[in-house]
Amino acid sequence: MPTYSTLLYTISDSILTVILNRPESYNALNEQMKKELNDAFKEAEKDSTIRCIILRGAGEKAFCSGQDLKEHSTSKRSLKESLEKSYNPLIRKMRTIEKPIIGMINGVAAGAGLSIALACDMRIMSDKAKLIEVFIRIGLVPDSGSHWFLPRLVGMARAFEYAATGRDIDAAEAERVGLVNNVVPSSELEKVTMEIAEKLSHAPTRAIGLIKRALNKAVTSDLDSVLEYEAMMQDVASQTEDYKEGVQAFLEKRPAQFRGK
Repeated sequence: MPTYSTLLYTISDSILTVILNRPESYNALNEQMKKELNDAFKEAEKDSTIRCIILRGAGEKAFCSGQDLKEHSTSKRSLKESLEKSYNPLIRKMRTIEKPIIGMINGVAAGAGLSIALACDMRIMSDKAKLIEVFIRIGLVPDSGSHWFLPRLVGMARAFEYAATGRDIDAAEAERVGLVNNVVPSSELEKVTMEIAEKLSHAPTRAIGLIKRALNKAVTSDLDSVLEYEAMMQDVASQTEDYKEGVQAFLEKRPAQFRGK
């Protein structure tokens, strides 16, 4: 199992929990954390025993406050280079890894931290947490995929509002507009997230991966293209061991025992 200096990487049964572990800086993303996050998702992709991933922040105050501005102020790397070398590969990996990712939003998710949260497949949010497209507060534009995720989740006008004003989005609003799947009391966040992760970890993992593939294609395709792609994905799914188990379990009137194969 890999070890990191800015992350906690633990596997229980078939669930991987990745914790952004810089609570003293609200889990801000420094160069080391970005490097380690990219590596962690590569490791998770290769490990066939992992069937669901939880991404969260350490402590109760922050999921991730975004780029560590103190470190960047002394860095010679341009923002463009930082995005191309670190953030963009991470977002691509999160969207293409064929395992479900649950973002456990335990505290503030701001800037690139919010973009990383939006790249998760599901988001479960504490009632005490908040989301902020904070870039405009320092004269920047959202990055790390926020321009792609926001309008698809909340529509163009509201996406513009969040990006252009940089105002706080509380948990109730985040749930109402569709930025998160569920809001739960902070005391129940870990329990509820783990229950969802356990359910997903016992699902047919290959089929979930194909669903991610199809959804990624669907948001930029016309209906005919999606129909053709669905047929291809269904053909792939029908070749899996889990499909055979699912049919057999249905015929035998018993719960299916999916193995992720």
